[in-house]
Amino acid sequence: MTTAQTPSALNFECETGNYHTFCPISCVAWLYQKIEDSFFLVIGTKTCGYFLQNAMGVMIFAEPRYAMAELEEGDISAKLNDYEELKRLCLEIKNNRNPSVIVWIGTCTTEIIKTDLEGIAPKLEAEIGVPIVVARANGLDYAFTQGEDTVLASMAMRCPEEEPKVQIQAETAEKSERPNLKQLLSFGGAKSQDESAQPAAADEESPYVDHTPLILFGSLPDPVVTQLNLELKRQGIKVSGWLPAKQYTELPVVKPGYYAAGVNPFLSRTATAMMRRRKCKVIGAPFPIGPDGTRAWVEKICSVLEIEPQGLEVREREIWAGIDDYVQMVRGKSVFFMGDNLMEVSLARFLIRCGMTCPEIGIPYMDKRYQGAELALLEKTCQEMGVPLPRIVEKPDNYNQIQRIHELQPDLVITGMAHANPLEARGISTKWSVEFTFAQLHGFGNARDILELVTRPLRRNSALEELGWDKLVDAAHV
Repeated sequence: MTTAQTPSALNFECETGNYHTFCPISCVAWLYQKIEDSFFLVIGTKTCGYFLQNAMGVMIFAEPRYAMAELEEGDISAKLNDYEELKRLCLEIKNNRNPSVIVWIGTCTTEIIKTDLEGIAPKLEAEIGVPIVVARANGLDYAFTQGEDTVLASMAMRCPEEEPKVQIQAETAEKSERPNLKQLLSFGGAKSQDESAQPAAADEESPYVDHTPLILFGSLPDPVVTQLNLELKRQGIKVSGWLPAKQYTELPVVKPGYYAAGVNPFLSRTATAMMRRRKCKVIGAPFPIGPDGTRAWVEKICSVLEIEPQGLEVREREIWAGIDDYVQMVRGKSVFFMGDNLMEVSLARFLIRCGMTCPEIGIPYMDKRYQGAELALLEKTCQEMGVPLPRIVEKPDNYNQIQRIHELQPDLVITGMAHANPLEARGISTKWSVEFTFAQLHGFGNARDILELVTRPLRRNSALEELGWDKLVDAAHV
């Protein structure tokens, strides 16, 4: 985005150039659960294996669909044959788990030793008969959430350009042959009044208007996907598919000229792949986080598809009324974002709309083009709420941030896990940013869940003050 398009009143700064965030291979934790017929193979060293064990150790009894291909000294010194070893592992995965797709997650080590994963994958895919998607979700990236971005950008290239005709014909034939429950119950009897009226019912208008197909991209829990689909259906908009789909075999058809919209702020590579390589028209909208963001997201999609939005103002007002008890808790309080998961701008915008102030938004990386609409909505929200615009710091220096936190004394700091306990020991209330990554945040119905997370440390502190524990803590410090 050019300087003229960027919200001029917002102040952008860049500090150290370091990324204080998780490793992106952690994306395996939610992607293997979302894509149910997948298997993820992380190719790295024992350090990567230890990280996965700690990050996803709670899933050890659930027989998760991921594994580590640990690189040994022979692999790193190029004395062993990468192809044969990866072939052995993939054949074992195929025989034991029979996935529809195997996703190779390249790590820092594969980058450093220049392992040609993209060269090996097509040959091996043809040999074993299982699709292999290569995604380099390594620690050289900006934020841990961008692991998903890399996987989806690679998967976007696997989306078909045409519907599989054979499968459609087979499903149609099966449906025509299989009697429905009403036919079985009315066997041998006269046709009911409902049945006689069936042809007229079939002629009823579709709930959808005729528009260019729309693809949504971003990994969300199934209930949230259903909510967003229904919100768009209320406007007559049909979602042609999601990337990723629950099944790899159900990836949406993507053709040049289709519209695409993202649901998360960290999917800039996927947006670029859809726009440049699949020739889609990516809709630049705020993200559907909070009632205000969800309304703006739906309105933007409607405007692009030339549909007049209906009932969104009333819908948003109802949601705000339903979360007023939480809004009262945060109104007038301040929140400081140290920067971790690239969702900081959207969360800050929603909390400012709730009546909070935000002196600083730290963020590992800012794509001003992909988040342009969100930045514009942030600026508009601050003006309407009459609060100062936050300072946006890209790649913040944590040492400098902690000094600023001591000076500002915010009511809440949203931070990575590394800094939470040290800040708590200094009397600063914190919330782990990673919790927002795994929580259900999107859509009108989940605004309450966001505020439940935000207010939890504030409510805990209030409860401790009532018990008089704060005086005991002060005495212990003395």
